[in-house]
Amino acid sequence: MATAPSPSFAPDQRPASVPIWRESLAGLDWLALRTSPVFYGCGVPRGDGAGTVLVPGFLGTDWYLLELHGWLGRLGYRPYLSRIGRNAECLDLLSERLLETVERARDATGRPVHLIGHSLGGMLTRSLATRRPDLVASVVTLGSPFRGIRSHPLVLLASERVRERVRRDDRPDCYTGYCRCEAVAGLEAAFPASVPQLAVYTRTDGIVDWRMCLGLDPASNVEVPGTHVGLVANPAAYRAIAQHLAGASRPAAAPAP
Repeated sequence: MATAPSPSFAPDQRPASVPIWRESLAGLDWLALRTSPVFYGCGVPRGDGAGTVLVPGFLGTDWYLLELHGWLGRLGYRPYLSRIGRNAECLDLLSERLLETVERARDATGRPVHLIGHSLGGMLTRSLATRRPDLVASVVTLGSPFRGIRSHPLVLLASERVRERVRRDDRPDCYTGYCRCEAVAGLEAAFPASVPQLAVYTRTDGIVDWRMCLGLDPASNVEVPGTHVGLVANPAAYRAIAQHLAGASRPAAAPAP
């Protein structure tokens, strides 16, 4: 299968001088969404019934993605929550849970599904798409630092606390970019050219360095105003998602004779 060059994934974690105070303004993104025509499906293409699996970011659960889940359903897609639990676990374990959800969504819809991941959740989606492109119609990342973890020091501190809890003797590098698990290997591998991708980012990101969230193809990168946390309820991001999904859907497989 053809593959496309992938931005080099830097395995080390480094602190980034990002304006974390801006994340206190995330509520403004939610307010802007509620007053935007996009929220009501105006001016964006309708869905075609394709499955979409939503994946939460670091320390998050599926519940904060319910706004996006409901909007995709109203638009005409079949949205699924990831069912990975809290995103603060061994990446390989999270990937296994995500794979189970994606397989169920694919079986239910009869075709590959779209993956939409926020922050660390977007990295999980890219890794899965690299390893199982047959299941994936497209990937959308929202503020996902898939080129390398460059985050605010407080975020790195929280990450280290998770690492201390999940690290095993047989995997001393668990929850780092140096781990030899399949999840990290998927991030390091070339992304399949057969899977369309969209990377949504904001230059006012207060959690990660936005430069780490960009793909090699400028046409696949979309900048929006707002916060990192608020990307899951950002009207400009929603518009970009709707346009991307409409152009990236893959038809259902023909029934066997």
